[in-house]
Amino acid sequence: MQDLKILCAASLIASVAFTGAAWAESEVDPALVEAAYSEDGKYFTEDDLPTYKVQEDGTVDWPTYSGFRRYHSECHVCHGPEGEGSTYAPALKKSALEMDYYDFYDVVVNGRERVNASEQSVMPAFGDNPNVMCYLNDIYVYLKARGTDAVARGRPRKKEPKTDAIREEENACLG
Repeated sequence: MQDLKILCAASLIASVAFTGAAWAESEVDPALVEAAYSEDGKYFTEDDLPTYKVQEDGTVDWPTYSGFRRYHSECHVCHGPEGEGSTYAPALKKSALEMDYYDFYDVVVNGRERVNASEQSVMPAFGDNPNVMCYLNDIYVYLKARGTDAVARGRPRKKEPKTDAIREEENACLG
C-alpha cells in the first residue's frame, strides 16, 4: 500500500508542471468552464468540451454529481477528498483547469511515468478500468467545478435527474 501511495504521490505533479500553466484562482478563463450548450443532460463549452452547470440554487448537473461519486470511489485514495490533493498526490481540481482536456484524458487512460535524478512521478494507467473510463468525463467536470469553486466540498445537495440518454450510455459502457 505504501508503494501505491508513493506511486500516486508524484503521479500528476509532473503533469501540472509539464503544462507550464500558472495557477491563478481569480483568473480562470470563463470560456474554459462556461456551458455554451447542453445535450441529453450533459453540458459543453463552445469548444465542445465537457463542462459543468450549477444553477443559482446550487443544483448541479447529473455528470458533476456522478463525477463526485466516481472520484470518491477511485481517485481520492491518492489525490485526497474533493480533489484537494494529499501528501501523496497533487490537487486534481487544479489539474482539470490547468491541463488541456485531451492531455488530462491521456494521462488517466495511459498513465505517465517520469523517473530521473530530480523527480519520481508515476501515475498508473486506468484505461482498462470501466469504473474510471465509463465516467471519465464526469470525473473531469466534477474536478473543473471544484477547481473554480462552483461546487463546494462535500456531496452536492441538489442534482438534476439522470437522463435516459445518460443511463443508456452508462449501460452500454459497462456492458
